[in-house]
Formats: sequence, structure tokens, C-alpha cells
Amino acid sequence: MTTMNHELSNYELISMRSLLLILSILGATACMPKVTASLTEPDERGYIVQLGDKVPNIEMTFTNGETTTLKDLRGKVVVLQFTASWCGVCRKEMPHIEKEIWQPNKDKDLIIIGVDRDEPLEKALLLAEQTGITYPMALDPGAEIFAKFASKKSGVTRNVVIDRKGRIAFLTRLFDPVEFKAMKDKIEEIL
Repeated sequence: MTTMNHELSNYELISMRSLLLILSILGATACMPKVTASLTEPDERGYIVQLGDKVPNIEMTFTNGETTTLKDLRGKVVVLQFTASWCGVCRKEMPHIEKEIWQPNKDKDLIIIGVDRDEPLEKALLLAEQTGITYPMALDPGAEIFAKFASKKSGVTRNVVIDRKGRIAFLTRLFDPVEFKAMKDKIEEIL
């Protein structure tokens, strides 16, 4: 075996030091906890939040007049089901949420809240009656709750699944059977 005696040029030394610095930075950041932040611009589905984001402490008033906050619900799996009486896709999805998610899990640490976007109490109550849902409905005057998760310019028919620690675990848009099943699977996983 032949050994070559090779002196490194200044350029090679600088390149090696730069490489070592980059590797040490990458190594350090790989050990750091993941920090997520809300999007500044809506994504392609209108969301301004991402998976893993911590949800804000929102106060909601139910159609029966009671109130709650997301902080009060910490320790439970929460699904915010954004809806409106004028939304045909919402009306199609809501009975599936009732039958496939709410009824089988309502006695577990799960709460589903239909969040009625910017409509009066009477319309929210009528929507719940017409769709046959029994999970609680909350009012969202001015779509202020909606705006914490998605651009006000984007449509309803979306679900935000929040884990027991208050982080976003799943996001849906419209009523796609494949995505709906994935949401059900995620809820079962984190329950």
C-alpha cells in the first residue's frame, strides 16, 4: 500500500471546516424539538394552520347557551367540524360524522363540536335537526373561530382534529371518503 503525503491547500482547509460546521449545525438541529408555526398565507386548501400546531384557547358558545374553551377540553380528543346550513357538502358529511365517529366514541374521551359559521341560533338548530346530529353545535359569529384555522375566504366543510395535548392531529377539507376514513383512523389511534 502506498501512502501519499499530501498537504491540504488553503481552499481545501476552508472547505473542510465549512463542511464540519454545516454537519455540526445539522446534527444539533436534528436533536432539537420540532417547532411548528401557523402559515402566514393559506395553503392550497385554505388552512392557515399545520399538523402539530398548538391550537389557540378559543371560547365557544353552544346552541344551548353553555360555553367552553379548548383549554377546558384539554385531555380529550376534540373534533371541530366547521359547517353552515347553506353548505350541501356539510349536510352530506354530518350524518357520517354522527354515525361513524360520534355514536361509537361519544362515551370515550372524544368531543365533536359542529361549529356553525356566522349564522343565527335558529339556523344552527335547524341544521342539527335536519341532519340528525346529536353532537353539540357551537355558534361562530363573524366566523372568528373559523379564522383561527383557515382563511375566511375559504369554504367550510372542514374538520380539525385536536389531540389530548391541544395540538392539531388531522385536517380535512370537503367530504372525501378516503380522507374521511383516514380521519376516523387517526381519531381511533389517538383515543
